[in-house]
Amino acid sequence: GIRMQGSTSATGLRRTLAAVLAVVTTAGAAIAAEPGVSSTEIVIGNTITLQGGKNAYGTAAHAGMKLYFDALNAAGGVNGRRIVLRTLDDDNKTATAESNARKLVQEGAFILFGPVEGGPSTAVAKVASELKVPLFGPMAGPPGLRRPLQPMVFPVRAEHRDEFRALMGWGKSTGLKTVAFFHSDSEGGRVHAENVRLLAKELDMELSLTLPAKSELKDDDYEAMVRALLDKKPDMIFNHGSPGPYEKLIAKSKAAGSKTTFMGVNSGSSQFVKNLGPLSQGMVFAQVVPSPWERKREIAREYQDAMRLAKLEGDFSYGSLEGYMTAKALALALKAAGRELSRASLVRTLESTSFDLGGVKMRHAPTEHEGSRFVDLSMVARDGRFIH
Repeated sequence: GIRMQGSTSATGLRRTLAAVLAVVTTAGAAIAAEPGVSSTEIVIGNTITLQGGKNAYGTAAHAGMKLYFDALNAAGGVNGRRIVLRTLDDDNKTATAESNARKLVQEGAFILFGPVEGGPSTAVAKVASELKVPLFGPMAGPPGLRRPLQPMVFPVRAEHRDEFRALMGWGKSTGLKTVAFFHSDSEGGRVHAENVRLLAKELDMELSLTLPAKSELKDDDYEAMVRALLDKKPDMIFNHGSPGPYEKLIAKSKAAGSKTTFMGVNSGSSQFVKNLGPLSQGMVFAQVVPSPWERKREIAREYQDAMRLAKLEGDFSYGSLEGYMTAKALALALKAAGRELSRASLVRTLESTSFDLGGVKMRHAPTEHEGSRFVDLSMVARDGRFIH
């Protein structure tokens, strides 16, 4: 009788151990099944336009991200895990950005992060949507990143539409009534042009001229645009991206005697000042981050202190502050998602939590992935500095 009881007990024990082992194995498999997340690391996949260091904004943005993540890792990372940033250069080519994004996910990135140009950002968003991998913090303003809703895309910076509204509002307040818009001759560019038309209506202004630019502009194209500007005489003009071609248009229009007030969106504002010199004086730009040179907001103070600590105070720029701010936004979201980190838990956290990045607020809702609405205006002073 005793022997029989022992044998039943042993069977019971074996069953219990098997059940416990099954639970442990399942839990281990669940942890292992979340790509890019181990007990010590979170792998972030970053395809960005560096063009081998020739793209000033991309290079600065990447330096800002790295600055934040390095300091974060030195302080213990996020919930005990280091951030590993894997970066590939997409060379501002849409097809390269897409293949980079696929490669990063295939090689085990937890999420995609931080592309900087419109074409590449749109390509990475497509991959994110297809592979059901979150894309966090694309640093570009294409309307397609937000509308219609892309469930896997979480921008941080304000969109171009908010920048357009700020520029036009400022123009109206200074007595300007008619508007011209320089944009890429693409589907995205046409959506931007439609947004400008709607904003003009809302602000009781008039969109009197649109200048769609092909990817390769010849001298004849510029001459035709300058003639249109001299003919229509709009009070103000601003651009959607394409800083190089817009820069040429400004130089040629001013040389031809145009009195139109030239303004611009954030991308390339530092490049304009460097390349146009005195011709950029008085230009007003919309910026999606606070001034990197002033200490008015907490995020700018924190960024400046981190730059000084890294002995980089001579390199303050909009690009590196945007990279730093976007990296901070990701770190706050990862921390809030907790130790049991998964793509699903990160998405849930982002859609249910507002974040203060240090005087710049960010929010996403299940029906609208908005990010920040922060837009500041800066004017180019005589000495080439930006006054906010």
